[in-house]
Amino acid sequence: MENIENFKIIGIETKTTNEDGKASDDLGKLWEQFFAKNVPNQIVNKKSDEIFAIYTDYESDYTGEYTCVIGMKVHSLDKIPDELIGREFESGKYQKFIAKGEMPSAVVETWKDIWAKDKELNRKYTADFEVYGGKSQNGENSEVEIYIAKK
Repeated sequence: MENIENFKIIGIETKTTNEDGKASDDLGKLWEQFFAKNVPNQIVNKKSDEIFAIYTDYESDYTGEYTCVIGMKVHSLDKIPDELIGREFESGKYQKFIAKGEMPSAVVETWKDIWAKDKELNRKYTADFEVYGGKSQNGENSEVEIYIAKK
């Protein structure tokens, strides 16, 4: 269990659901948009080059609607570029998982494992997130950290 301090993100967002493969389609488009619009270069005040994919505003649990924000941690939300959004996330207790292997399939498989253990994980459904750091682009040796909010 890890304590994560509250943090601020600037990026782009979409609302989706895991039903009927909708999230796969919506999130793929959101990632495309993130790079096509060169979002990382628009963000000032970045804390690091890590990219965060945050799942929040849950309607219920992983079976309901939720919002996905893809962005980067910033020091403040004072300067949010046009067409981007700024969000602040509360501090809390998180359980860390590491998706290892070829991306994005390794992340998808790790989420399937998390969903299978949904009840025993005692999830809070406030904000869960993935961190794409230096190891996230290493082909079959890639690693992405996934943090699940705990009650």
